[in-house]
Amino acid sequence: MSTYEFKLPDIGEGVTEGEIVKWLVSPGDRVAEDQPMVEVMTDKATVTITSPKAGTITETRGAVGAVVPVHGVLVVYDLGGSPSAGTPPVASAAAAPAAAMSAQVKKDDGPAATAVGDIKEDLPGMQIFAKAPKAAAPPALTTYFNDKPLATPATRKLARDLGVDLRTVAPTGPKGRVSKDDVQSTRLGGRGHTAEIQLDQASRSAPPAAAARTAQSIPRSSSSHGAEEDERIPLRGVRKRIFDGMTRSKHTAAHFTFVEECDATDLKALRERLKPQAERSGVKLSFLPFIAKAVVAALRKHPTLNSAFDESTNEIVVRRGIHLGIAASTDAGLIVPVVRDADRKSILDIARDIQRLGEDAKAGKVRGEDLGGSTFTITSLGAQGGLFATPILNHPEVGILGVHQIKQKPVVRDGQIVVGDVMLLSLSFDHRIIDGHIGAAFAYEIIGYLENPDRLFLES
Repeated sequence: MSTYEFKLPDIGEGVTEGEIVKWLVSPGDRVAEDQPMVEVMTDKATVTITSPKAGTITETRGAVGAVVPVHGVLVVYDLGGSPSAGTPPVASAAAAPAAAMSAQVKKDDGPAATAVGDIKEDLPGMQIFAKAPKAAAPPALTTYFNDKPLATPATRKLARDLGVDLRTVAPTGPKGRVSKDDVQSTRLGGRGHTAEIQLDQASRSAPPAAAARTAQSIPRSSSSHGAEEDERIPLRGVRKRIFDGMTRSKHTAAHFTFVEECDATDLKALRERLKPQAERSGVKLSFLPFIAKAVVAALRKHPTLNSAFDESTNEIVVRRGIHLGIAASTDAGLIVPVVRDADRKSILDIARDIQRLGEDAKAGKVRGEDLGGSTFTITSLGAQGGLFATPILNHPEVGILGVHQIKQKPVVRDGQIVVGDVMLLSLSFDHRIIDGHIGAAFAYEIIGYLENPDRLFLES
């Protein structure tokens, strides 16, 4: 029997482990190359891992809820092509030894597995809109112990940071899952009287605002008229990542926003002329590729806007490549897939990438390699553009461009008031790094290209 060990691939930057969400194969199954095998949740997305080879599954390692390190063995194949008798059942959480999760990685002897991102707000087996059950009294902290606790990678990281042993944390989440609140409660000394004493001590020693945040909670509603209780929606999945990212950005960077009008009359005419040619190439040409190209040209003249602040070394890192994040709205929330090497691509190439990324985002199939690593972000509200907005930086970037709806407004040309197509641009910057006059110059550079779009073909 020719055996092959399938390992959890490197899903993306910064991802070191993944939690098994759902098995799509079982021991004894015959699988084809690129057939989906398992769904794995990381801190960035829930991804579907496909098979790198055709063969028969002889072993699956790790139950649903188990956390597997990158390059840890997930599946063992028989490449001989025939199912073997008496194949072992799916490993349970109690039966899968910890050594299997940290198996020694040997040299790869076959093609790499692929991971396709599946952006989900909820996970199988969880009802996000279910009413919160009445809390049952958890077992005493001093007597609780679970050798195989269930927890997300983010919760495990929090436990490591706080020095909390997850095996001693009494879970309150769905299916016995340990939540971040469980970890924090344990760190405070357990639920009940001890936690209340330590919480009170923390409140007295903390600043007033911090103490107020610590004590603040929304009581459960009750009604004597038979009305239903309020819905309580767990903060998890993509929404949790958005929550954490926006909070970090808002409380780290010193935001300032610059807003200006752009006469898009010539840009609108150019797009209309080029649309038929783009359609013949199978590309739907929107205004966004032209705006992206204008941003690239402006970033070349103002490279500090294509930078990030490295907090670990206290350095401003000016990026050499230009990778544009294009914010995309999904049912799960806003995600930012990336147009890689936008400075090396034509308007048509950028349009093709934006179209593909948008379709993947709507279908919930954004690939891991299309997420993360952007150097500057563009967000567009399209037909719902409003007057203007103050976009939040995509941390750790130092600039973001908000694009708003093109509207017909009176404009002055050659001393005459005429009807023009006007678009408002909102740009936010990190004022710790970008001075006001630099941000304004960058904004006017973009506007200059959009008001005279022929320059995009001459200079970029």
